[in-house]
Amino acid sequence: MLSSKKLKEIKEHLDRAQNPLFLYDNDEDGLCAFIILRRYTESGKGVAIKSYPSLSKDYIRKIIEFNSDYVFILDKPVISEEFFEEIQKINIPIVWIDHHQGEMPNLPPNVYYYNPVFSKNSSSEPTTYICQKACSQKSSQWIAVLGSIADRFLPPFYKDFQKKYPELCIDSDDPFKIAYKSELGNVLRIIGFSLKDRITNVVKMQNFLIKAKSPHDILNESKENMTMHARYNQINNRFQVLRDKAKTVGKSSGKILFFKFAGDLSIAADLSNELGFLFPKKIIVVGYMSGSKINLSVRGEKIRSIFLNTIEGLEEATGGGHENAVGGKIRTEDFDIFQKKFNSFVTRR
Repeated sequence: MLSSKKLKEIKEHLDRAQNPLFLYDNDEDGLCAFIILRRYTESGKGVAIKSYPSLSKDYIRKIIEFNSDYVFILDKPVISEEFFEEIQKINIPIVWIDHHQGEMPNLPPNVYYYNPVFSKNSSSEPTTYICQKACSQKSSQWIAVLGSIADRFLPPFYKDFQKKYPELCIDSDDPFKIAYKSELGNVLRIIGFSLKDRITNVVKMQNFLIKAKSPHDILNESKENMTMHARYNQINNRFQVLRDKAKTVGKSSGKILFFKFAGDLSIAADLSNELGFLFPKKIIVVGYMSGSKINLSVRGEKIRSIFLNTIEGLEEATGGGHENAVGGKIRTEDFDIFQKKFNSFVTRR
């Protein structure tokens, strides 16, 4: 975990910011981290990062548009050199909070980087948890539980959450099980699927969550969150069809479950997470085909090095993430090569 000194520094940056811009990774951990910081500062704008694998220079225009005096980048492991080059021209401070593994980035001036992986006692707590520890607002603790469980981390205050909302919880120390066997998991899916909506509705969701008092505000459909529930129902129906097809593949597959799908909606990470829960002894590889590229979401014990070794040498291939959960992108034409190399590396392990 980050030291108390580093956590204090993050809070000091928040206190200095008058009109911050929060750029967050497009998942539950990134979203919840933003909500926690925004509830603390009571000012600023939030924008979900859609560019992959890095934060692209296109987001500079958001800084200019909102006339931001501070930028907080949350849960994004890679920032493009072009973004750093442009931000130096604007000359405003960047606070980058992350928890992904990889190499220590080469930071330009005025960029403050916080990642527990590179702390004295290396760890990888979710960005949500780090932000909650920095702000220490009791009223946001339930948000921190959501983001942490979504990122497969059990925060020490989960027991307090369970006492307050026993109807949403189960008795377990396994965040994976909590996410898929409790009512809390439905709350996570509502906010997760709501992120996959048009920008106008994502902004509505952000504003709703900033004011929300409890997870029941999310779970119970109301006039204020009806667009969230509409998007959840729309995506969940499609998700269940794909999940059931993947389960059929998984029942007859060997050590590795390969599953590809196409369409106008990328839910590869959501599928790989649930398949990882359903088939804990298998390595999960889910590919979303989109034009000339395939987005890959891979789950498995200590799979990061195998995945990175597999994509090495593949033209235009990118990837990264955690020890047991990684993502990447390859050319569609290279999938067969990827599959053969991946099988070979797994067999030799």
